[in-house]
Amino acid sequence: MTQASNSRFQDPKTPPDVEIRFEARKPNTDPTLGIAVNIPKIGNHQHRLVTIGDSLTHGFQSGAIFNTSLSYPAIIAKEMGWKEIRYPVYSGPQGGLPLNLEYLSRDLKKRFGDKINWSNGLQAILSIRSYLDAIEDYWERGKGTVYDNSGKINHNLAVYGWDLRNTLSRNADICLDVLVKNPPKNDFLRQVIEYHNERAAAVVLNSARDSKGKALTPVQAAAELGKEGNGEGIETLIVMIGANNALGSILTLNVSWSDVGYDDMDVNDKYTVWRPTHFKAEFDLLAQEIKKIRARHVIVATVPHITIVPFARGVGGKAREKSRYFPYYTLPWIQDKDFNSNKHPCLTENEARAIDCAIDQYNETITEVVRQARNNGRDWYLLELCGLLDRLASRRYIEDPSARPNWWDEVGGQYQLSPELQAISPTLNSCFFRSTSRLGRTDGGLFSLDGIHPTTVGYGIMAQEIIKIMQSSGVKFYEEDGNIREGEVKVNWQRLIAQDSLVSQAPHNIDSVLDFVGGIDKYLNLFSGMLRRNY
Repeated sequence: MTQASNSRFQDPKTPPDVEIRFEARKPNTDPTLGIAVNIPKIGNHQHRLVTIGDSLTHGFQSGAIFNTSLSYPAIIAKEMGWKEIRYPVYSGPQGGLPLNLEYLSRDLKKRFGDKINWSNGLQAILSIRSYLDAIEDYWERGKGTVYDNSGKINHNLAVYGWDLRNTLSRNADICLDVLVKNPPKNDFLRQVIEYHNERAAAVVLNSARDSKGKALTPVQAAAELGKEGNGEGIETLIVMIGANNALGSILTLNVSWSDVGYDDMDVNDKYTVWRPTHFKAEFDLLAQEIKKIRARHVIVATVPHITIVPFARGVGGKAREKSRYFPYYTLPWIQDKDFNSNKHPCLTENEARAIDCAIDQYNETITEVVRQARNNGRDWYLLELCGLLDRLASRRYIEDPSARPNWWDEVGGQYQLSPELQAISPTLNSCFFRSTSRLGRTDGGLFSLDGIHPTTVGYGIMAQEIIKIMQSSGVKFYEEDGNIREGEVKVNWQRLIAQDSLVSQAPHNIDSVLDFVGGIDKYLNLFSGMLRRNY
């Protein structure tokens, strides 16, 4: 790839260790990186699948963690015929935490029909406040404050919002200590669940303790599971972490490069993108810890280009012919005709390019870690999650063939959905989810209502790609009756489609809600202003 020499392509705040390039990094098509590994099987595996990661592994959807039974690890376990998988469960009548946008949209439809507008807007806002008050009470004062520590360690050890340092250093006791030191406040105006991430993490990790009751980090918990059984305790370990070392830039539409204290959990929340050198230092530490885990197969995922997710909406038309970037990226409800770069939070084209280029360097680090592991005889594999999202990028590449990189056809071009998904109308794509009262879903379908995380079928696509690697490594998949599944194992798409409520039973008021929010923002700058004040 060619490094850009023209200064007009580089944001002046970009650190010198970020290599600005015209073209995205070419994904690897061989999970083994062309390095053969042959290791003898030792004993039996008590734990067939263990996962470490963030929201994508946790199973986050539409602004909340709730459908953990439909996370990609749970989907894979179902196809494996492995019923013993343990994952965190988030009960409660309000659909998880911190805010289930799908649940909320359906509640608004029941109360106000398919249209939210100025005539019923005040009532809708009061209804939303009542809804927020109820979920706040449940998780801050009700049954949601009980964190069981008597059970066994979960197999899905992912926690939404966690980055590399959290995964290395944070445990349940640290999270519970934060909650003790910060008792909830009943703020009439600010009806949000305080420290929701610590609460969600406690559900995952409070049972992750050693024989003496010491709280364990996700990596330590996986190592503890690896000790169990006769031989390798874990058959397949999946590590999918690192997106949150850059995702903050999209969530806040603000680029703050990591600096002193990037590895300190008490201060590093102020950074939204890690410099490649800092990412490498953290990931190398994580790799050393992963090597201590007794797992026969290890699958390590690359970090996706977060600027592709539809939460960051490109406005103004592509900057130039053959460019993959829009001039600005802003909130999804702000239309081109209303956008004002001096008023609305946004990223520039050059900031988006710098973020992507940093992520390309993250992925070079991850690839090299897998390469070294295989060269040393470890059965590690590279999952090209970044390449998968690139090949699904509707507005960036699919709708604009001139912007496609030179390697597009070499890696297979646009990702081909399964026949079952292709049969869905309108066509599923990576645009922001839209729906109307007359037509139902009109756009999107691969990303949930938060514009960041996949729908259930989106998680199914991730599961399918991981299953391919697992099969190639020799992992056996079983029918429910115990018989080995022969041939290529495919996800049960009909089951997932039926379970994907956004795709099979789309709420019909999404466009109306977005238009209402956009109208408020246009005249009062309320939601955009909230983001700016939180920089």
